[in-house]
Amino acid sequence: MARSRKLISLIERSVPLLRRHLRLDAIEVAPMPGEVPVIEVGFPTDERLPIYVTDAGSQLLCISYLWRESEIRARQRAKLLETLLDLNPSVPLSAFGRIGEHYVLVGALSPEATPADMALELATLSDNGRDALATLADYLH
Repeated sequence: MARSRKLISLIERSVPLLRRHLRLDAIEVAPMPGEVPVIEVGFPTDERLPIYVTDAGSQLLCISYLWRESEIRARQRAKLLETLLDLNPSVPLSAFGRIGEHYVLVGALSPEATPADMALELATLSDNGRDALATLADYLH
């Protein structure tokens, strides 16, 4: 529970910096129910994907869910996967991955991250998620 409170505090302290990075006023921070402490960072007045942050012990993981396997055009799947591999090195501070049927964008930070570190990671992941959806839309239904 203490780690959850520490994570919430870190994210809440990063919000003013995140607002400046993204030029947004509305950013919501809310704990998600479940066994593993997960904090949702949402952008209710913008078309940005929510980011889910958890403390994995050796790192803080930040994840945005991009699309589901069922949303990929079947004939475009192989090309999409190749494109994701090609794009991975050029997407700063983020990496494409898959969790179950969900394709995700992932970033990670040290457990000793500062609010400025967290704000930069969240802003970058948010921008990268938005760019990924726009860039890869032709592969999806």
